[in-house]
Amino acid sequence: MVERGDAAPLLRWAEGPAVSPPRAPVPQAGGRGWGGGGGGWAAAEPPRRREPEELRQPGRLELGDVEEDQVVAVFVVTFDPRSGNMVEWCLPQDIDLEGVEFKSMASGSHKIQSDFIYFRKGPFFGLACFANMPVESELERGARMKSVGILSPSYTLLYRHMHFLENQVRHQLETPGHYSHLAAFYEDKKGVLHAGPGRGGGLPPVYWLPSIHRYVYPEMKITHPAGCMSQFIKFFGEQILILWKFALLRKRILIFSPPPVGVVCYRVYCCCCLANVSLPGIGGTVPESKPFFYVNVADIESLEVEVSYVACTTEKIFEEKRELYDVYVDNQNVKTHHDHLQPLLKINSADREKYRRLNEQRQMLLYSQEVEEDYNPCEEDLFVLFFLEQNNRIFQTLLEVSASQDKTLTAEHARGMGLDPQGDRSFLMDLLEAYGIDVMLVIDNPCCP
Repeated sequence: MVERGDAAPLLRWAEGPAVSPPRAPVPQAGGRGWGGGGGGWAAAEPPRRREPEELRQPGRLELGDVEEDQVVAVFVVTFDPRSGNMVEWCLPQDIDLEGVEFKSMASGSHKIQSDFIYFRKGPFFGLACFANMPVESELERGARMKSVGILSPSYTLLYRHMHFLENQVRHQLETPGHYSHLAAFYEDKKGVLHAGPGRGGGLPPVYWLPSIHRYVYPEMKITHPAGCMSQFIKFFGEQILILWKFALLRKRILIFSPPPVGVVCYRVYCCCCLANVSLPGIGGTVPESKPFFYVNVADIESLEVEVSYVACTTEKIFEEKRELYDVYVDNQNVKTHHDHLQPLLKINSADREKYRRLNEQRQMLLYSQEVEEDYNPCEEDLFVLFFLEQNNRIFQTLLEVSASQDKTLTAEHARGMGLDPQGDRSFLMDLLEAYGIDVMLVIDNPCCP
């Protein structure tokens, strides 16, 4: 039985200015850093806590005079031993929360004490905090599990509410049925979105791909957790270059990991950051790469129609559903069932050189931070800009060749782009096809006479 509150927000939507190229979301960790949810990155020590850096993100949602961190719904999900996951309480009463009971309490969560989850629900982004408390109750089978979460049209400031949600889920476990704090929170944070011409009650457009530079798109602030990118690099090592190629090709990437799922949501974000391009005119012919964050079997129908996305799951059954993904990442094992993508799984000499340069730049940054107290750039910015510049170099060369008279792409061009003429031949062919760039590839295939 769902207990619903009385308050309902007035929702009116506006279409903001389109920004090219599209960008992707950044999940936020608020004050809990990298250990949140009963676990952290595998085989890596959690970084020392520091204040997060600010990045900036474009957006199409015009919020007018309303504060950006508005909330369109707040909810409590519980696990009932007889009925399973269910929405126990929510505000407002007319919000569609179908499926949220599974998105906010990941499969396998009963094995951990706490977690946090980012997810997508229709046009909204969600953040939920989960907790599991032992109880002396045969009816509850010795454990009480709940999640408290919110939905917002913008993910950029969800992290602000992490601490509140953590406290509230603990409160719900200890004193079930008391929702006054959540109701007051909703009344304080519920938003009113202003309608634009001809929009009426339509749904808001959503931007998906990552921000690229703090000075380029000043529309929205983002705060990401300290150590986000460095832990991504430590976890995947040279394989980030494999993920980079798949992300740039806008493939459907599904990351599997057992709970806790919060840190895996950050891997989804980091993967999206690999595909930034800031050159005008690039990306118009390819689909948006959509971070779905956490998905489960209830999302299968929606994933069936997606041509490009990055998501994570705790449900092993997805591995068998090959029609839903192009690339499957199981822990640190990146694989694909498509024969034509198999060559992209091999690390080549150019990949190793890029990885060496990335680590060299990281070490130089760390040294600079030690000797210069006022040195501000952070490792996250370095990571994002490293791949942005790499991608821009590739597409700048491709555009120049396509505008030339003979439109011939040579091995020398490939080396100038930081690619291996032989090892990256298949990647280049896929890239030209995906982005609709008209050039002639004259690099010989060593497998064919």
